[in-house]
Order: sequence, then C-alpha cells, then structure tokens
Amino acid sequence: MKSLSAGIAGILWVGGLVFTMLAGALAAGESGASRARPNVLFIAVDDLNDWVGALRGHPQSRTPNMDRLFAKGVLFSKCYCAAPACNPSRVALMTGLRPSSTGIYHNPDEWRPVLPDAVTIPQHFQQHGYRALGSGKIYHDAFPDPASWHEYAPSLEKQKFVDLYPVPSNVNGLNKAHFDWSAVDAPLEQTGDFQTVAYVVKQLERDWSDQPFFLACGIYRPHLPWYVPREFFEQYPLEGVVLLEVPADDLEDIPEAGIKMAKPGGDHAAVVKSGEWSKAVQGYLASIAYADRLIGLLLDAYERSPQRDNTVIVFWSDHGWHLGEKQHWRKFALWEEATRVPLAIVLPQGKQAGAVCEAPVNLLDIYPTLIELCDLDQRPELEGKSLLPLLENPRAEWNSASVTTHGRNHHAVRSGDWRYIRYADGSEELYDHRVDPREYRNLAAREEYRGVIEQHRRWLPERNVPERKPDQAVRRQDRAKKATD
Repeated sequence: MKSLSAGIAGILWVGGLVFTMLAGALAAGESGASRARPNVLFIAVDDLNDWVGALRGHPQSRTPNMDRLFAKGVLFSKCYCAAPACNPSRVALMTGLRPSSTGIYHNPDEWRPVLPDAVTIPQHFQQHGYRALGSGKIYHDAFPDPASWHEYAPSLEKQKFVDLYPVPSNVNGLNKAHFDWSAVDAPLEQTGDFQTVAYVVKQLERDWSDQPFFLACGIYRPHLPWYVPREFFEQYPLEGVVLLEVPADDLEDIPEAGIKMAKPGGDHAAVVKSGEWSKAVQGYLASIAYADRLIGLLLDAYERSPQRDNTVIVFWSDHGWHLGEKQHWRKFALWEEATRVPLAIVLPQGKQAGAVCEAPVNLLDIYPTLIELCDLDQRPELEGKSLLPLLENPRAEWNSASVTTHGRNHHAVRSGDWRYIRYADGSEELYDHRVDPREYRNLAAREEYRGVIEQHRRWLPERNVPERKPDQAVRRQDRAKKATD
C-alpha cells in the first residue's frame, strides 16, 4: 500500500485556516493550577453493529485496530442508539434530544428547519473557543449542518468524498438500490473513506498549541453498498463464512407490529431465494475489516500527535444492523442487533485504559459527558446522562436504562438483564438476556413477568410528539438564501 502521506498528497487540498485564541483555561482542581481544555477526536463508523472483536457479536470478525482503541479507554459493552436509523440517531446524538421529543423519527425528516435553535455538540464547543472541523459522515447524508463547523471536507455542504474508482452496481442481481455487495479492484487510497481519514490525519499533525480542537471523522462503511477493496473480502473466504442461527419459528411469538418491522417477505426472502446470504455476511465482515484498517491509520496519527496526552477520543456507531436475525435485514427495528452499538471513550493520560463498563447506556449520553470532560457550560435541555461517574469507576452503580425509539410510540427499553419493547398499539415483547441473548423467546405474555414489565414501562418516554416536517415556506426561504450565499 502506498504510504499515507503519498495518498494524501494526491487527493487533498487544505485551505488556509483561521486561528482564534483559546477562550479560557480549565480549572484542574488544585489551588491556583490550570490546564488547557482537552481536544476531542470524534470518530463515527456508520452501520457498525456489535461484530467487533471486543463485543464478540460474530465469531469471525477481526478488528485489531478497534480493539486497540478500546484498550486505550473505557468500552461500554451495553450501549444502545436513540433510534435505529441514520438520521434520527445522529440528530439525537448531536443535539442531545430524544426522537420522541423532537419528532425526528425517520431518515427523510429534515431536522434543522424544525429545530432551528438546537445547539449541536460542535456548536457548543465553538462557543467555548474550540475550532470545530472534520470530514465524512457525521450527520445523515441528506442533511449536513454547516452551522456545526468552522471547516469541513470536502465542504460544509458536502460531507463525503467520492470513491475514485468505477463503482459497480447490482452485482448480486437483487435490484434493490444500494442493497449490494462486491469486492472492487482498487487500492485503499482510492476510496472516499481513505480521503476522509487522510484529511483528519492531516489535522492531527498540525500544531494546536494555541487553540483546542473538536475534530470529527465519519467513516461510511460498513454502510451499504458493501463495495470495498478485494483484500478485505479475501480475509473471509466465502466457503468458510459462518451464518448465525436464525430459527425458522423465531417470529411466531412476535406481535404483528414487530413482524411489520421485520418485513420477512422483503430483503430476507430475496436474500435466501438468491443464495446470497453467505456473500452478504462476507461483504459486511469485509467492510468492517476495511473500516478497521482506517481506524488504524487514525490511531497511528493520534499516537504521533503532540496533542495525544490532552485529547479525548469518542468512538461510536449510529446503530446496529441485522443480517437475517429475526428474518430481518438492515436496521429499522427494536431488537438487540439493530440497537446495540460500540461506544468507547479514551481519556487523556490513559486513565481507565482497558476498562469495560457493562452498564446500559445510550448515545444520548455522549453530549453531557463531553460537557463535563471538557468543562463546558451545562445545557439543561439535554436528555442524556453524563457517563463521567462510569468513566471514573466503570463498576459504579447506574440506576438507568437505555431507550431506543423507532417511529412515534414504538420504544425499546434495555436494562442490564432485559429488553422490553412496546409498540404503538400496546403490544409488547420481553427478553431475558441472562439466558436468551439472541432474543428467541418473547416472555411478555407470561404472567410471572408482569412485575418486570411494569418496572421497564416506567422508562418509556412520557412525551411522544408527532413526526415533524419542515414548513414548506421556511424550506423555500432557506433554499433561496443558500442560492445567494
């Protein structure tokens, strides 16, 4: 593989950057002492479920660089998304507000026109003297948020670089838009994600002694389509690919609302009929391996960086992914596979390195956690809970549960041992993860579990606003303004 610097030289143009002075100092706790506020390296990997080595979601998945990152900090092994779809999950994480509070439930919901006053994580850091910059998918593709950034690559209006090779199409013959997978004969350096990482690496190599940074890196794969260089497919020979068990009767105890979400007659039926199941799993594993290689490049740059000892790393994925479990594919559901995500936080000076926290937490908790870690002003509207007590003591008592929402009034509650699901029509599911980690047996109809269900119902959001669509007049005005800017 060509050197990273050679790849960067061929694909990046970096404009001049405007420097501002650090807004203030952070009290260190000792009398009269102070230290600079920590930098933040904010890493997102799209559509990554628990198929990472440390979380053991798939027996064949190998992610040495992600595991290397996790070993530097605290890995939250029971972290769940606020919504199992790109747009609502990312809006919730970046604004700190639940989908049930904002009405942003689905991918087509344009969020900024209906939340014009929301202050995102990078905006809050800007208000405290940080330079906010980044590249790649942090917001949903259709709705980048220029107000969040001082600088973004390729541009404030475009989050992702394009692949620099001929992109295949419908290789699997399913004719389902980008629901496709194939090896491509191209070097890593020609992928859009490499260009994103190269930009972020370049920023880590800069001198930041005069100003702290909030630096975001959004890696697109393993989002569909699973087109990645052939070397990553070759790590998982097709004849050896392991398919996870999917009982034929797994939907028999699921209420109609859950079956409607699973859509067994859609993607799953098509994949089984076409004989593409093993190839699909191979494609997902290969795409994870590809993302892992890029994480390695980021970590190498972080370890070389003079800012290393004063930088917080946050690593997250927006939601999980099904590959046939519950006869379901993609996200868009409330079971474990669609909602469990890797979350790791690396603290400066290697504090709590290698710790694993098993408390049930949520991506909503990232915003208030960063506020405390970086000593920023509190934001009372945030609906997450700071993870600082768990960063200080990963075994600390945690009297909370994690809530995921998919559409209005459809919720899952994940506690330490249980998953409870309640649909808008009042139907329910309950799974005991102590004995049923794959969620094969729905216990909701059994009388002896009424108490458990009642305990979990108290975590359901009290507020469930209607899905919100931007006012068309406001949207037209916004587009007209952009056209003249």
